[in-house]
Amino acid sequence: MSSIKYTIREIADIVGGNIISQDFNDQSVTDILIDSRRLITPGRCIFIALKTKKNDGHKYIDELYNKGIRNFIISDPDIKLKSEDVNCIYSENTLEALQRLTATHRKRFSIPVIGITGSNGKTIVKEWLFQLLSKDKRIVRSPKSYNSQVGVPLSVWQLKPECELGIFEAGMSEPDEMGKLQGIINPTIGIFTNIGPAHNENFINIKQKVGEKLKLFTKVKTLIYTPDYSEMQETIIRSEILNNIETFTWSKKQDANLRIEKITKQNNKTSIHGLFDSAGISITIPFTDEASIENAIHCWATMLYMGYDNETIAQRMLTLQPIAMRLEMKEGINHCSIINDSYNSDIISLNIAIDFLNQQNQHRRKTVILSDILQSGQNDEELYEEIAVLLTKKGINKIIGIGNGISKQKDKFQIEKDFFPSTEAFLRKYSFSALQNESILLKGARVFEFEQISKALQQKAHETVLEINLNALVHNLNYFRKKLNPETKIMAMVKAFSYGSGSFEIASILQYHRIDYLAVAYADEGVELRKAGISVPIMVMNPDEQSYDAIIQHSLEPEIYNFRTLELLEEAIKSNIIPENKPVKVHIKLDTGMHRLGFLPEETDILIERLQKIKSIYVQSVFSHLASSEDSSDDGFTNYQIDQFKKISAKIQENATHKIMMHILNSAGINRFPKEQFDMVRLGISLYGVPSVKSDRQNLKNVSTLKSTISQVKNIKAGETIGYNRSAKVENDMTIAIVPVGYADGLNRKLSNGKGKIYISNMPAPIVGNICMDMCMVDITGLKVNEGDDVIIFGKEHPISELADALDTIPYEVLTNISRRVKRVYYHE
Repeated sequence: MSSIKYTIREIADIVGGNIISQDFNDQSVTDILIDSRRLITPGRCIFIALKTKKNDGHKYIDELYNKGIRNFIISDPDIKLKSEDVNCIYSENTLEALQRLTATHRKRFSIPVIGITGSNGKTIVKEWLFQLLSKDKRIVRSPKSYNSQVGVPLSVWQLKPECELGIFEAGMSEPDEMGKLQGIINPTIGIFTNIGPAHNENFINIKQKVGEKLKLFTKVKTLIYTPDYSEMQETIIRSEILNNIETFTWSKKQDANLRIEKITKQNNKTSIHGLFDSAGISITIPFTDEASIENAIHCWATMLYMGYDNETIAQRMLTLQPIAMRLEMKEGINHCSIINDSYNSDIISLNIAIDFLNQQNQHRRKTVILSDILQSGQNDEELYEEIAVLLTKKGINKIIGIGNGISKQKDKFQIEKDFFPSTEAFLRKYSFSALQNESILLKGARVFEFEQISKALQQKAHETVLEINLNALVHNLNYFRKKLNPETKIMAMVKAFSYGSGSFEIASILQYHRIDYLAVAYADEGVELRKAGISVPIMVMNPDEQSYDAIIQHSLEPEIYNFRTLELLEEAIKSNIIPENKPVKVHIKLDTGMHRLGFLPEETDILIERLQKIKSIYVQSVFSHLASSEDSSDDGFTNYQIDQFKKISAKIQENATHKIMMHILNSAGINRFPKEQFDMVRLGISLYGVPSVKSDRQNLKNVSTLKSTISQVKNIKAGETIGYNRSAKVENDMTIAIVPVGYADGLNRKLSNGKGKIYISNMPAPIVGNICMDMCMVDITGLKVNEGDDVIIFGKEHPISELADALDTIPYEVLTNISRRVKRVYYHE
């Protein structure tokens, strides 16, 4: 999309600022930067130096100048610019300057804009509307949860001339914020999702909060909402806003434009029946939780208002994809998993967090550690009675309550329970050995400082971690889904500890996002997933001789690649007394030219004859492996493999009594041979953000970041040596940093002595000397570095492919060699 350009003079006039320095080569501006760490292209970018309680953007002006930025808006008159070749605007308040600039930008567009606010559901409604409407319109929407005084301006700045619809969410934590956001978003359609107790502490009462949120909608044409929230409805009526705007309402309780008549849940789906324009209509969504139902109805009402016919709406609702929640999931002590969600502390967000907790199937036991819920608007008896019912209903095994309020209501909880007056008392008195093999949700108001509990419960490990971005994983999955025919299934490779990313954690998120199949290398990997609650079909690619009993017992599906594996399975079936009406599902591997595992073409007739005789085996699929799908120079051979696969598969199918699935495409094949999807495709390393073809580089998101910290900084004099075997001889005085990552963590020793580098503050630091088992040394001469600073080995800005190239290997090897002693930290928004 093309961007609107602003001159420095235009920007100064818009923000009411003074130009205190201007380069004669007056640059036009198309991009705004407020975070120095996120600079991409400096050429047409203006840095707005914001001051916050935690930071001051003025500190980074010199750094950004060195990186090529030449346009600045500042509020500190004492800042001394490094050179005269800059354009600098002085404004008394840089946040207001940002907001004025983006509000002016918004006025240049006459397109419909949807503004969304409410206590919960804003991000989900926004993302689902994008899913539902993007087939028809070019949409710009808030990235992630950019709904703050800074996030909203950055979102609106994304508007381009080609856009046909804007969807922006707006949040607030105190009075007078929403009025400012109204001027920036200037919505023509408003959605008020709901009202809850989040941030109640900054308002006199909930009615004041509703009134503040209504300021977003003072100039909309139509407001979409449900009057079922009585306090919200009462405040809307009293505000007299309805004298100036139209409404489109939905309700379960009273007459409305969309009257909800019946809601039924079955087989992980919910059917919602309503009355609209005197006609009965319905939709079905692939979710059953109450929050998703409410969010979907908001989207339904919006599409009806926009003129969509219900047949189209119903079709699209069926394909809604889950939107990941904000959370942090880590490995805990005593084989526990820790889910930390302290974004909101109210009963609505607690409900949502528990739903996510219940998606983690690796442990049967579920424990919630919950603090007092503050400013809920309910008396404690009613509040904790409701929470007690909720925990029981959701299958939570144990509650650990922290705070005087919840402790006084402990008798209301009928599950296992412990209560403490404070976080300090819990940490001092509770025996953590009582927590074993369970999923633990931490949900605490910020004043209770639950980060102390999180730290205590985390598995103790050294400071090198592999961060796994679950949102990126889901994005990559959906990216490939869009390339496939609707009926094509996906088999996700989770072998080798999910390419180093973690087994059940990755499998759980894939299962939640409705993956069709998983594939593991060995049976014990599949057994581990089954024990962790993974129920989707799992193919075992390399079943060994001793594994067939376990395969049968855990309903795994073995790959059969020669007559020996077929015979071993036959023997296991006999010993396990498998009835013919419950056959073992298998996947037949064909060797079409890669010459690894698989039946050769000349073995086909004998194979068919054998399969026909074994009644307790059910051929689920036939498949093969492309040897060089990513290499265009080998397309002739790839097409030969595909032709061979079609011929042999057709022969097997002709002699079968049921439809057999076919699959041959891997990640690269999906991109380069889209007509050969057959019934299923296999998605491997590209799922984890490593592109297999060039066209994917801009579309896939990085999933894994290997990072550490600096343990020590020291100065080494010329003539001295560094490391084992004194392999690094210092020619000039050098400053080095010692980083606790070594070859036992997966940092290959071949990267020693300058062949490899890591990154500190986005600057390369060459490895000096030999890499040790547990640490390495890097040259930081000339860099501003402190002990404790973060270190990146590979990640988004420095892809794993760079490290693989330095080793003359492939990213697969680098990822799978990351040791299990490196703690995996999972992020989800």
